[in-house]
Amino acid sequence: MGNETDFGRHLMKLATDLKARLFRNNTGMAWQGKVTRNKDGSILIRDPRPLHAGLVVGGSDLIGWTPTVISADMVGRTVAIFTAVEVKAGAKATKEQLAFISAVQGAGGLAGVARTDADLTTILGR
Repeated sequence: MGNETDFGRHLMKLATDLKARLFRNNTGMAWQGKVTRNKDGSILIRDPRPLHAGLVVGGSDLIGWTPTVISADMVGRTVAIFTAVEVKAGAKATKEQLAFISAVQGAGGLAGVARTDADLTTILGR
């Protein structure tokens, strides 16, 4: 299926069908400050400072929650379980991405690498 962006959009739609909610976790860095637009269309940023976007280095491409009914003392109560999905169309997950997935799983969340629809279904426990 095309590139990772298209596959990620597909997985977000599939997650909704599976009763989970996932959002794109954009990462990157930009500059902010006092902006002046010049006549030639360029922009001058005075007093610049970096703006970092995304959760952490290695944070998954898609994050959100999976509604889950809890048993025992919380019978009938639905809670949102943190969910993280690393979208891969071909490349391997980095050690930072795998560490993030492991941390989410270790804290009781749902996380994994999705290369196929079946991978997402497995991650969500559906």
